[in-house]
Amino acid sequence: MAATPKGPQKVKIDYNIDKPTYDDFIRQCTKKGYSPNIVVERQMKKFIETGQI
Repeated sequence: MAATPKGPQKVKIDYNIDKPTYDDFIRQCTKKGYSPNIVVERQMKKFIETGQI
């Protein structure tokens, strides 16, 4: 039987945003030296910690 790999798992999430907004987000993240998925994960954590979910 296969075991579940240890460590954090990546999850694909569909974002319901338009293409220009997505492109601008990627551009701004790259300009600041951040990986877009790190920015999204930080915002998700902040959102959950503030009790908005």
